[in-house]
Amino acid sequence: MKTLNLKVSIAFFLMAALLNCSKDDTSSPEISTMLNIPFASTASNITDYSFQANWVLVSEADSYLIDVSEFSDFSTILNEYKGVAVQENTLVVTGLLPATNYYYRVSAKRGAEITSHSNVITVTTTGVMSEEPEDPTFLKVKANALANPFFVGVAVKSNQLTEGSSYNTVLKNEFSSITAEYEMKMDPISTGSGTYNWQASDKIVKYGNDNGINVHGHALVWHNAVPNWLSTFSGTDVEFALEVKKYITDVVTRYAGKVRSWDVVNEAVADNGDMRNTIFLQKMGANYIKDCYQWARDAANAAGDTDLLLFYNDYATSTNIPKQNKVFTIVDDLKASNLIDGVGFQMHNTYLSPTKMQIETDINRAVAKGLKVHVSELDIQVNQNNDITFLTEERNLAQKAKYKEIVKIYNALPAVNKYALTVWGFKDNESWIPYSTDLNHPGNDWPLLYNNKFELKSAHTGFLEGLD
Repeated sequence: MKTLNLKVSIAFFLMAALLNCSKDDTSSPEISTMLNIPFASTASNITDYSFQANWVLVSEADSYLIDVSEFSDFSTILNEYKGVAVQENTLVVTGLLPATNYYYRVSAKRGAEITSHSNVITVTTTGVMSEEPEDPTFLKVKANALANPFFVGVAVKSNQLTEGSSYNTVLKNEFSSITAEYEMKMDPISTGSGTYNWQASDKIVKYGNDNGINVHGHALVWHNAVPNWLSTFSGTDVEFALEVKKYITDVVTRYAGKVRSWDVVNEAVADNGDMRNTIFLQKMGANYIKDCYQWARDAANAAGDTDLLLFYNDYATSTNIPKQNKVFTIVDDLKASNLIDGVGFQMHNTYLSPTKMQIETDINRAVAKGLKVHVSELDIQVNQNNDITFLTEERNLAQKAKYKEIVKIYNALPAVNKYALTVWGFKDNESWIPYSTDLNHPGNDWPLLYNNKFELKSAHTGFLEGLD
């Protein structure tokens, strides 16, 4: 018992000593508090060109980092507002566009520690975005001021048509016509016999209609855009033709009065000047092209769209004379039946070819037949031999001269033969050309009017000079 009492006494003594040490020892480190994620609140003081971003203070924060973007996913952030450091819990954001959606988010910072992003706030600047800019350096403004104006077009993807995006701003300023790069072809639309996915095509058509921009349909029949269910179709050839007829009829009917023109058949002629051996030729016979145009015309008329323009579209006809001859044999047959209104010349050219005379000879064959001319897919390669790794000044100026040459040729056409001159895309890094295995020059190329940063190139100046 004495031993037990001694042990208890020693235990109490040690506990008391530890408590006293704990009270007296002031050198123990403080426990670090967690840095909280800020909460962004509604913007205030909104004007045509600015707004005040607001957020709730985080007591532990030294400062805040704010991002401002034209995109809700912040895939691109305004350069001057990318992680800009702020001490307070407000920031006046300036240099914006009227009637445009912007998005902001905030992170808290303490030393090297940075929190995750806050919630995202959407703010729309006040005012009205000009529907018709008068700046003569905008392509469509200068084209519209001509004695014989024409549409200046661009190829688009549906995800580019977002209000407030850079694409949206450039498109409305510069272009008066749009063509779907791929999303209005058969493969993405037709999911089965009589079943369709209209999401992307509807968005493109609605965007054009809502903004007073011409919509050119591309393309109803193309051998490289046949949906799997049709390419593996097990029915008879007659049934196959009925499926194609139904597709053409349904698409033309849906967009009657909303799409001004269609490429009905695209690239039906092979490079050797023969008919391309497509699934349509194999199953529908030599008359398939005329059938397709007849179905498109009938569908438009039945829907009350008697002004719909029907085009045939193909590439490399300026330098390939056998191919050019075959194309115009097809065109002549269609024209004799009043089934065609124009010819699309793709013009995927290089800075060296075709020559001015070759282009004029090709286009003038359509003019002589009283048909409308659509330079439908214009881009100009400067690295077709893959011999440069950046756009040199020499190639830059050569590209500018070639754009100017083509636009001057087109601008000189009689008014009745003009329709549109369409550039095949916005930015160099989004062009199909550097990634095409068919062109045999994988690597860099810079074929369009805007560089990777959406800055104007000399090619844009060449286009403008071609309108003089």
